[in-house]
Amino acid sequence: MSKSKITPEEALSFHLEPTPGKFEITATVPMTTQRDLSLAYSPGVAVPCEAIAEAPETAFDYTNKGNLVAVISNGTAVLGLGNLGALASKPVMEGKAVLFKRFADVNSIDIELDTEDADAFVDAVKLMGPTFGGINLEDIKAPECFIIEQRLKEEMNIPVFHDDQHGTAVICAAGLINALHLSSKKIEDVRIVVNGAGAAGIACIELLKSMGARHDNCILCDTKGVIHQGRKDGMNQWKSAHAAKTDARTLEEAMDGADVFLGVSVKGAVTQAMVASMADNPVIFAMANPDPEITPEEAHEVRVNAIVATGRSDYPNQVNNVLGFPYLFRGALDIHARAINDEMKIACAEALAALAREDVPDEVAMAYGRNLTFGRDYIIPTPFDPRLIHRIPPAVARAGMETGAARRPIIDMDAYELNLKSRMDPTASILRGIHTRAKANQARMIFAEGDDPRVLRAAVMYQRSGLGKALVVGREADVKEKLEVSGLADAVREIEVVNAANTSHLSTYKEFLYGRLQRKGHDRHDIHRLAARDRHVFAALMLAHGHGDGLVTGATRKSAHVMERINYVFDADAAHGAAGVTALLHKGRIVLISDTLVHEWPDQEDLANIAERSAAVARHLGLEPRVAFVSFSTFGYPVSERAEKMHLAPQVLEKRGVDFEFEGEMTVDVALNVKSQDAYPFQRLTGPANVLVVPARHSASISVKLMQEMAGATVIGPILSGVDKSIQICSSGSTVNDILNMAILSACKVG
Repeated sequence: MSKSKITPEEALSFHLEPTPGKFEITATVPMTTQRDLSLAYSPGVAVPCEAIAEAPETAFDYTNKGNLVAVISNGTAVLGLGNLGALASKPVMEGKAVLFKRFADVNSIDIELDTEDADAFVDAVKLMGPTFGGINLEDIKAPECFIIEQRLKEEMNIPVFHDDQHGTAVICAAGLINALHLSSKKIEDVRIVVNGAGAAGIACIELLKSMGARHDNCILCDTKGVIHQGRKDGMNQWKSAHAAKTDARTLEEAMDGADVFLGVSVKGAVTQAMVASMADNPVIFAMANPDPEITPEEAHEVRVNAIVATGRSDYPNQVNNVLGFPYLFRGALDIHARAINDEMKIACAEALAALAREDVPDEVAMAYGRNLTFGRDYIIPTPFDPRLIHRIPPAVARAGMETGAARRPIIDMDAYELNLKSRMDPTASILRGIHTRAKANQARMIFAEGDDPRVLRAAVMYQRSGLGKALVVGREADVKEKLEVSGLADAVREIEVVNAANTSHLSTYKEFLYGRLQRKGHDRHDIHRLAARDRHVFAALMLAHGHGDGLVTGATRKSAHVMERINYVFDADAAHGAAGVTALLHKGRIVLISDTLVHEWPDQEDLANIAERSAAVARHLGLEPRVAFVSFSTFGYPVSERAEKMHLAPQVLEKRGVDFEFEGEMTVDVALNVKSQDAYPFQRLTGPANVLVVPARHSASISVKLMQEMAGATVIGPILSGVDKSIQICSSGSTVNDILNMAILSACKVG
């Protein structure tokens, strides 16, 4: 896999739109009436204030303290960029806050402190202690990071965790447990070399020693070579604690005969000769970012049996901190922990290692476009494994309870795990799966509207993201001018511009189109105008003849007009069983609504067809379909002629013997709410419906637009299903990201 190219324009746009930054704060209680305001603030707020003053531990009950983490930095070591200062570190800290929420449903606020003085930093964080349930320190240079963390851990009674140190160490430890398992070696016996004596390197070696690695078997190196007993140059108290009794003075000498290499240093620090000198079945974690100390390809050239991990997502075995810190804090917060101790970190590492040894669920394999099986190329779970949220925090919580770190132990661990499962947002893994499958397919995507800057930007993003080849229908000069205006002048050389004037297939296209339309009132002049001058028709003809693998259009014209043009080339109408399915993503749920594009007023047979099309789309998205035929009535009441077809459609599916759950007719609340379903014990759905088949296109459109405007749902679609080729039609109000998402769906052949 090639590393996706992200342009500065794309990165800035992502942080600017739709609003500056990456998150906002929303209320969790009603705030509409005067009574609501009186309860939320004065006078009602006085009651919990008095309760907390009397019993401070109740702050976890009456405020958000128990699920709130501060991500704090002074910007002295921002990523690999160096000392950028507090303000410039804010995008990174916001990003960390978003990761907390995305992966473990932990609320987080970023705080940037404008000081390089360790004492001032510590004093500021201590004063904020009552606000938060935990402190995540980030991007603080060594050695100040050691001083700051140690003092805060001693002086605060909530978890303080420097992720640059311990996050890397925990994931590294998890991978090493499995690497040694595969190599039939024990941690107490292996010789370990760590290159990089900053925050991460020292944390790694300390955690491994607490797990059983022997001091005499561990060598720590920095830019001046081996940290050995008696060395004076470039030393400090943290390095001195790991000074080895050894004659080795260089990294090359230290690597000779070593079983394990852990790198948190710089690109190219390790040579193939160093790898060749290592012991049998060597373990190499080259974790420098963005480029490792040695690439897996280079290491395997000299040692085929080496187990290699890096910090990059485009290689197997990524050592990714997001596997650790969200779940460590989730477990720590849920027991109201006083600290995150070594035992909790080791429990996290062991749980991650155990998870990687288990069978991988189908949705994970689908998300990554390949089967994942425990072995040399899969020793660490993937960040999008849905089991992480309910497997890692319980392990952390148990360790915290066993070591006395918990203020409020969890009594019912089974119930706790069920609660954690409900926190997982399924929409994120679904979207990740679509993206990965699209990347594997490498589809040649036709973007029909090359005169629109949004479409051009989406086409460039599609190609630069490594999803496949972008084919843009338009005039070269026009495309070039619009790309230059958009700040993407260099993309002119990357994407392929196609039009009737520069193709050798126009005569073939026209003969094909004439054969379809000659008995529908079109003469050859009409055919020429359609094939040569209508971009929607031309793009559809390209697709029909295999000169592209998918098509995205509709961003500049109404969907009805685009559908008319598509139907000149394909049988994409109601008579041939096509249907439009729109996906709504809202608060961790995904619901499909259909038909939103093709059928104006379907009968029961049409509705059954729509249900089958929708179920197929659901499965393409990684959902097991549960279809509900929705109406204003439920199982025959109230009686209405207009509800009759919704009552009959399930009977049609019964006769067809389909292999998915379906039920109806029913109101939307019964379809989506398990408690409402309990009132009808005979109904066949085993859970909330995720596919809603509605009576007519107008009701589908109203439903989608209402959810989008009033509830803020994310809308993907309509997804055109039931056509021979992969075509997706955007709405005229689509953003660049919307168009890109439709291209990704087309590349996955969803529909």
